[in-house]
Amino acid sequence: MACFPWRVFWIIQALADVTLSQEIYAPHSIRIEGDLTLGGLFPVHARGVSGEPCGDIKKENGIHRLEAMMYALDQINSDDELLPNIVLGARVLDTCSRDTYALEQSLTFVQALIQKDTSDVRCTNGEPPVFVKPEKVVGVIGASASSVSIMVANILRLFQIPQISYASTAPELSDDRRYDFFSRVVPPDSFQAQAMVDIVKAMGWNYVSTVASEGSYGEKGVEAFMQISREAGGICIAQSLKIPHDHKQADFDKIIRQLLETRYARAVIIFAYDEDIRGILNASKRADQVGHFLWIGSDSWGAKYSPIQGLEDAAVGAITILPKRATVEGFDIYFTSRTLENNRRNVWFAEFWEENFNCKLMSSSKKEDTSRKCTGQERIGTDSKYEQEGKVQFVIDAVYAIAHALHNMQKDLCPNQSGVCPEMTGGKKLLKYIRSVSFNGSADTSVTFNRNGDAPGRYDLFQYQMNINSTPGYKVIGQWTESLQLNIEDMQWPSGELEIPSSVCSLPCKTGQRKKVVKGVPCCWHCEPCDGYQYQYDETSCRLCAYNMRPNTNRTGCQPIPIVKLEWHSPWAVIPVFLAMLGIIATIFVMATFVRYNDTPIVRASGRELSYVLLTGIFLCYIITFVMIATPDMAVCSFRRIFLGLGMCISYAALLTKTNRIYRIFEEGKRSVSPPKLISPTSQLAITSSLISFQLLGVLIWFGVDPPNTIIDYDEQKTINPDRAQGVLKCDITDLQIICSLGYSILLMVTCTVYAIKTRGVPENFNEAKPIGFTMYTTCIVWLAFIPIFFGTAQSAEKLYIQTTTLTISMNLSASVALGMLYMPKVYVIIFHPELNVQKRKRSFKAVVTAATMSSRLSHKPSDRPNGEAKTELCENVDPNSPAAKKKYVSYNDLVI
Repeated sequence: MACFPWRVFWIIQALADVTLSQEIYAPHSIRIEGDLTLGGLFPVHARGVSGEPCGDIKKENGIHRLEAMMYALDQINSDDELLPNIVLGARVLDTCSRDTYALEQSLTFVQALIQKDTSDVRCTNGEPPVFVKPEKVVGVIGASASSVSIMVANILRLFQIPQISYASTAPELSDDRRYDFFSRVVPPDSFQAQAMVDIVKAMGWNYVSTVASEGSYGEKGVEAFMQISREAGGICIAQSLKIPHDHKQADFDKIIRQLLETRYARAVIIFAYDEDIRGILNASKRADQVGHFLWIGSDSWGAKYSPIQGLEDAAVGAITILPKRATVEGFDIYFTSRTLENNRRNVWFAEFWEENFNCKLMSSSKKEDTSRKCTGQERIGTDSKYEQEGKVQFVIDAVYAIAHALHNMQKDLCPNQSGVCPEMTGGKKLLKYIRSVSFNGSADTSVTFNRNGDAPGRYDLFQYQMNINSTPGYKVIGQWTESLQLNIEDMQWPSGELEIPSSVCSLPCKTGQRKKVVKGVPCCWHCEPCDGYQYQYDETSCRLCAYNMRPNTNRTGCQPIPIVKLEWHSPWAVIPVFLAMLGIIATIFVMATFVRYNDTPIVRASGRELSYVLLTGIFLCYIITFVMIATPDMAVCSFRRIFLGLGMCISYAALLTKTNRIYRIFEEGKRSVSPPKLISPTSQLAITSSLISFQLLGVLIWFGVDPPNTIIDYDEQKTINPDRAQGVLKCDITDLQIICSLGYSILLMVTCTVYAIKTRGVPENFNEAKPIGFTMYTTCIVWLAFIPIFFGTAQSAEKLYIQTTTLTISMNLSASVALGMLYMPKVYVIIFHPELNVQKRKRSFKAVVTAATMSSRLSHKPSDRPNGEAKTELCENVDPNSPAAKKKYVSYNDLVI
């Protein structure tokens, strides 16, 4: 466009060089004399085909608007207060809806400003020619199409002729640096595009296509819509298609096919001219897609019937936009009273008459689709349908804007003079007054211009509706004045749809799902569920819940993981508690029996002191079951640390002391007749206490290094399914710490087992070596089974229950084995056979050791002697008739020194 003024310059030069004997006027134009002349540009005819510049006459966009200018001039010239003593004239031209043709026509407006050299021009008689000086145009009303206005504005600005458009809305014309003499009484498409974006958002649509007529109006309008939609966000363009200037039917069919490639984008934004809109609707009908598309038409569609005539079913549901307007009643009266007789100034009115009444005025008429003759008595609105075209109001406002500017200019520059004065020349002066006018327009709305020459944005919103309950037509459904006011309840949709049809690429994701946007198309996405311990943070992302939380049911947030502990009524607790209670009762019974028969031979022979210590350990082994199942708190956790290994430690320390004593006695007897050291009851208690003290010392160190406290373990039962996740309330004791706490007791147990194996050769008549051995063998088997179960369930969801139950049952079994094998036979004798609980004669240590040694030797070769011979030797001093001999029972006092 930068070189455009030079091109215009050469056109003007060529025009000036034309043979000046021929007055250059447009062959078809309206010329009205006046003191000041206004130019007018109207699309009286459609764009021509097959090389013709002009096509069919346009009744609404052309004749209605042209007559609106004539009406406005009549009103102004008859107004005594507006421009008194000044008559406005006009020079009206037809643009034929084509920018290049309009450019040629508009040169008429600048002829008076071109200096012509006529020195070489002579008439045939040799006389200089007499020229009719063209009238000077002070301002131009028009044009309609933005592409035409842009082309004309580039010429008019060179000659400083102000221009006011009544229909051009291209945003490009708001550039005051390039189109400084251009103004308009309609808002630019940037406002219209904003209104369209607001409509799309109000409908909940986010995936739309655009269709534009080739040229500034269509392309710039779509460009403004796309830019505003990008800035607003949330709207994606599925297709952006263009209708070529020289279009054919196949072009429209192709556009419909392309639109159907993105079927979910049902909403289509249209910035197109009347004939292009008809072409699109026709193509949709041919493709059998009536009712599929949701049209949103710009102001070029507005509330006009010409684009949809005969295609009403394809236009049902279309939302259209039109600058806010009102019907000018005076114009209706004026226009419906026009006849062939009283409207001879309009050179195109006869052609309009034929088209409007579908008749022919003369045989040479171009109208070929009828043979009916016009009578001239037809009347507009009576014999034909009439509805005021939507831009009539703006044409009238544009004419009045120049009139008010001239009026203010005359008052300021010629205060003491009526009529036109010489000071009223100059387009820059007039432009200044045009930009500052402010008056109530024909629709009783304020007419003003901003610094760019644009009118404020005020739009009415229409929808074409057709149903059995109302007559077909455009219905007002809202308005847009800086913001959208839309009455959705008044809207109707194709095919009788009750809900607002959708025009989205992807349906909204369900609650708890995130959008995975398709690259490059932000309105298209795949829905992915937030899985595991994730919740929906926003539309596009999931986030992990905190370690102590899990997602709620619909995954819109997190909720605390429920806390569990081993309950008393749980089957995992009932069995250990039952065993522990039986064991405690049995232990108390044994202890009570021993206390009751404390001085009897059997109790004394068993080593009363260590027996009570062992029974205490067994009792604690049973008690630990209740401590392990109790609800964890500071006290319970402290008791767990203390008693977890203490009961076993006491039990096995006492047993180890016993087995060690037996082993030392018989080993010492092989070498000497002197008893070994530290076999007295006091010594035995001291040894046992020292062994127990190591366990207590370890517990004290544990308390100091890591004080007891409770924790909630969320990892132990954090299942794959978060609905089943649970936090476990437990003491801060790890599996390793449990094993370490039991480790010392297990060491005592293993050592005791070793001594039990070493003393397996001691005759059964002597002390408790063999019962202790059986006890230790069984206990080892129990704990060998415990270890794989305990550690093998470390990853189980039921870890808390399995490990606690396994540990408590193992301790119960260990205590029960010791209690049953070491004490139940004694209690049985004490209670049921008191005759066996008697004092036997004492033998010396030497005699005892000798007997034991002989028994040991004899046991090596049992096959060399008759059955029972060895025992006879050991019992040779026993009265064969005594009850003890009969029951094969040897008093435990045999080892009492």
